[in-house]
Amino acid sequence: MRRAAHVLVPIVLVASASLGCKVREPPPIDSSYVDSFDRAGFGGDYNRTGSGYRLKDGALNAKGAHNHPLWLAKKLPPGDLQIDLDAWSTSPEGDIKIEVFGDGRSFDPDGNRYKATGYVLVFGGWKNSKSIIARMDEHGNEMASRTQPRVVANQRYHWRIIRRRDTIEWFIDDMTTPFLRYQDPVPLTGVGHEYFAFNNWETDTWFDNLVIKRL
Repeated sequence: MRRAAHVLVPIVLVASASLGCKVREPPPIDSSYVDSFDRAGFGGDYNRTGSGYRLKDGALNAKGAHNHPLWLAKKLPPGDLQIDLDAWSTSPEGDIKIEVFGDGRSFDPDGNRYKATGYVLVFGGWKNSKSIIARMDEHGNEMASRTQPRVVANQRYHWRIIRRRDTIEWFIDDMTTPFLRYQDPVPLTGVGHEYFAFNNWETDTWFDNLVIKRL
């Protein structure tokens, strides 16, 4: 009987450890995810990699985050998907920014040249002079970009980002013609490219009505 008791102990420990791992795994988005930010705190759905984020008046405010993304702690649905959100800036410098298909934890450690783990979308970056969809490096060459239109301070915009296979299309207000389109011959998918984040450098930017759904 003593021998049987000794055999059972490690089995129980292994089962407990295994169960602990499953609890820590972020739950994936099944078919859709909605967040209207109508609450006092972020809760467990977000991973803050730094300061600069708050919920106020039913919206998400990002200011002075210095490329420390606010990651949604849920894996994006696999395959084709659509992301909708409202975005605006109170600053004439614009610089409204998100990341898609990143690793869910990375951030800029030293305020130097930040290299993302997914695609970076910036509306009115570089003092409202350029908008981009960049593959990992917003200062690199792998990107789609345009210089007009620029962000109008305090104007609320509706964004839609659609990914189909190797192509990302970004719509702003006009849902028929892409604002920017980026086709990636080696698309960022799978492990390390499964998360969405709000990001920010310094300007006062706002987000609301996030909807993520599988297509």
